[in-house]
Amino acid sequence: MATILVIDDEQSIRLLYEDALTEAGHRVFTAPSGTEGMRILQEQPVDVVVLDIKLQEESGLDVLQRIVEAHPEVPVILCSAYISFQDDYTSWLAERYVVKSSDPEELIREVEKVLAERGVK
Repeated sequence: MATILVIDDEQSIRLLYEDALTEAGHRVFTAPSGTEGMRILQEQPVDVVVLDIKLQEESGLDVLQRIVEAHPEVPVILCSAYISFQDDYTSWLAERYVVKSSDPEELIREVEKVLAERGVK
């Protein structure tokens, strides 16, 4: 069982992804902000982070950079409905990019791919 951290400021998305990833057999933590997500990463081993790019209080790309600096072994999947992130080279630090959707199937597929590449079951 892999441990996934979902960082998204939208409660409905956190709940949707938590339910879908739990149903897929994973342990899931959620955080409404980058600050809370970083706290969880300090306290809990995590196999993959799913990170929203547009957070209310901070840029998800700034959070991505902090995660990579503090936890370079943890892959991050960026999740957003916006394409403007592609203009920022910081986004290249992420393992994958998923378009935010009410259908979590693409996210689950990408999480599974990242886990398989890392040998996590």
